[in-house]
Amino acid sequence: MLTLTRRTAVAALASLAALAVVPATAADRFITVASTTSTANSGLFEHILPLFKKKTGIEVRVIAQGTGQALETGRRGDADVVFVHAPAAEKKFVAEGYGVVRNEVMYNDFVIAGPAADPAGVKGMSDAAAALTKIAEASATFASRGDDSGTHKAELHLWKAAGIEPKGSWYRETGSGMGATLNTAAQLPAYALTDRGTWISFKNKADLEIAVEGDPALFNQYGVILVNPKKHAHVKKDDGQAFIDWLISAEGQKAIADYKLDGQQLFFPNAKSGSSS
Repeated sequence: MLTLTRRTAVAALASLAALAVVPATAADRFITVASTTSTANSGLFEHILPLFKKKTGIEVRVIAQGTGQALETGRRGDADVVFVHAPAAEKKFVAEGYGVVRNEVMYNDFVIAGPAADPAGVKGMSDAAAALTKIAEASATFASRGDDSGTHKAELHLWKAAGIEPKGSWYRETGSGMGATLNTAAQLPAYALTDRGTWISFKNKADLEIAVEGDPALFNQYGVILVNPKKHAHVKKDDGQAFIDWLISAEGQKAIADYKLDGQQLFFPNAKSGSSS
């Protein structure tokens, strides 16, 4: 009986081990995508990633950080794909050999949100640089991400266009993501530059409202890039490329367009063949 019991135990353990191998293998098929806090905060990934996994069996694990940090993550080889929104920085990433090809995926726009009291008197303006000039002249509190994100880069570009170097007690750098910075702006209250997708999904607006919108300079383009496997041999190039191909396919583009909150579309697909590298 003891021998049979041992044999039974050994067989049972072997069966359990065999069973354990199957889900582990399936779970191991994943890619890491370094992306922006705006795509994460907006809820876009929660909408599109299950659709991609259902089609391909590939899980996408997202590292949500500012665009500058996401590109650094790609440079270190700690991600297979970067999905960000700072075209100049993206093109540099590819030109330096860290990325393969830059593919345009979608766009929305930035807006300047601010307190309903509008201390700088910018509500209804469509010239972002002129609005920032008035905010600075009024020393009205402005909450900046200050984190080298795509949004922060866009903000600094607007300040430069206004001919202003923002500094002083009125200019608050949070060093945080978009959602956290909007929370700070709501609490202070303060003006803040935000992408529209995060703004629409943001629930803690308090008395914040959109003050400035409609300036072509507020256009916000997103791109996706495969991290170069020639730089980092461990990059999952096939599965990473499968994700990119899906994003820019008719199916992926429809999934992006279909994501809406309160009837509002957050991102607008604009992939095209031969995206710039």
